[in-house]
Amino acid sequence: MHLEIKGVHYDVSETTKDFLEKKLTRFSFAEDYIIDLLFTITREKSAYKIEANVNFRWGTSSHVRVDAFELYKGIEILFDKLQIKLLKEKEKIQEH
Repeated sequence: MHLEIKGVHYDVSETTKDFLEKKLTRFSFAEDYIIDLLFTITREKSAYKIEANVNFRWGTSSHVRVDAFELYKGIEILFDKLQIKLLKEKEKIQEH
């Protein structure tokens, strides 16, 4: 799995990178299905826009976005949404 973390108007610190990588252990069930996982953190005036693009092995991709005032709280919410998306995608593939 290829991981990319990008910041727009925000310098991604080592603390943020470590936090994201630690949270990735939640997706160990879907590691074999994911090719790319791309995070984009955009700093706006008083909020953050956190986005994730997931490219799956079978050619589909998913996009999840969260707007939050606190960065780490927003990342938590994003990972919750992303986990639901990954579980649904995994179920679709297992049904075929």
